[in-house]
Amino acid sequence: MSNPLRDSRHAARRADPCLLVIFGATGDLTARKIAPALWSLATQGRLPPGLAVVGYGRSELSDDAFRGHIAGAVKADPASDGWKDFADRLFYHRGRYDDLDSHRALGRRLAELRQGRSADNTLFYLATPASAFEPIIRALGDAGLVPGQAGWTRIIVEKPFGRDLASARQLNDTLGGVFGEANSFRIDHYLGKETVQNLLVLRFANAIFELMWNREQVDHVQITAAEQLGVEQRAGFFEQTGILRDIAQNHLMQLLCLTAMEPPAAPDADAIRDEKVKVIRSLRRLTARDVVAGQYGPGAVEGRSVPGYREEPDVAADSSADTFLAMRAYVDNWRWAGVPFYLRCGKRLARKVTEIAIQFRRPPLSLFAQLGVDRLASNRLVIRVQPDEGISLLVGSKIPGPEVRIQPVKMDFRYGTSFGGRVPDAYERLVLDVMAGDATLFTRRDEVEQAWNYFAPILDAWERGDKSVVPYPAGSWGPADADRLLVSPEHAWRRL
Repeated sequence: MSNPLRDSRHAARRADPCLLVIFGATGDLTARKIAPALWSLATQGRLPPGLAVVGYGRSELSDDAFRGHIAGAVKADPASDGWKDFADRLFYHRGRYDDLDSHRALGRRLAELRQGRSADNTLFYLATPASAFEPIIRALGDAGLVPGQAGWTRIIVEKPFGRDLASARQLNDTLGGVFGEANSFRIDHYLGKETVQNLLVLRFANAIFELMWNREQVDHVQITAAEQLGVEQRAGFFEQTGILRDIAQNHLMQLLCLTAMEPPAAPDADAIRDEKVKVIRSLRRLTARDVVAGQYGPGAVEGRSVPGYREEPDVAADSSADTFLAMRAYVDNWRWAGVPFYLRCGKRLARKVTEIAIQFRRPPLSLFAQLGVDRLASNRLVIRVQPDEGISLLVGSKIPGPEVRIQPVKMDFRYGTSFGGRVPDAYERLVLDVMAGDATLFTRRDEVEQAWNYFAPILDAWERGDKSVVPYPAGSWGPADADRLLVSPEHAWRRL
């Protein structure tokens, strides 16, 4: 297997030519993420030669109409030479997701497109509502499109991967029965972010941090994934899903695993994913006392009044959907025993920010207390995932002058400042990795199921009707009830 710490350009050199079929090609995810990532890779000359993209959807579109749709999504100049070259790679196929004849017709279209192209491989991307995943997978198998040709056949499945443990297992059985685990790539775009990848480098390429990365030195850890936006046009999805299923079960768990995992035995996909699974298996059983769910009400974001969740279009007036989740977790192993991990995610919060904050223990006061220093701030290491990607370390420093006065100061590293240029979008890296067959940044079957199993006590209680969502004003940092999760009077949720 390949080295996950390699330069991302290595993936581009290894990416195989293929036919990429995007199910849900006219949908929101394709317009916002997938198409811009492909267009960016094209402008950088990083798409493999022979690549063709087939958009699959239910709308009646010609190839040219689909190209115009994608041009609008990526804000490209249709008259530019670069766009013309990219547009020549784009095609469209109309069909229903669960219709066998539509998939057989797709197979014929793919066979035509292979003529004159060095693309024996096929990559299917499921960018559809989750309810369409299983029908599409089964239809692809029944239509003979897997493997379907001499090269490899792979599939990318978006989140949410199931809505509980039972549905995740069923989807895994369907996926494994058609594609097999080696060709199944469950995508979590957080793992493609540069700062998340750099967490492995920070921990395991710098011995100084490994010495402090344990219960002897760390007081607690806070992981935050906050959004300023509300549900926007996704109310129908969110009413059925909620923030626990949408963010906590996948994004937050990935960040927790990468923060808490042990050094892998080898720099390959299976070794890294083995260590992540060990973290989830070590998590103490989650109870209702460890979780606070919330739902945003009316408020103000950056001085602009916004409605509450129940006032959003297509939201039930008595909705109990969770738009905020705070939780307290413990990793019961030798390294982390007794260290609380505080996790939170939510919509309509004060800022858009994702970060991991490692709060170290406070230093002894004996020396500086004799010099009149009443209290020292503890050191804190912050990994900023988005926006403003970077790392900062809070240390104590003497203020210039005759007296001993100590003030916390930041040692700050920013990707944009240090390396220049733009930080690649996560989808750019992940799409190339699938074309290269590198599964390091994708979740494995047992990892997905273990994560759902961890949240099962809460989801089961909610299904029985034992669910309470606490209101919080839009533009705040969530409900005050989340403070009850803090195990020490000295702990406080970070105001970012």
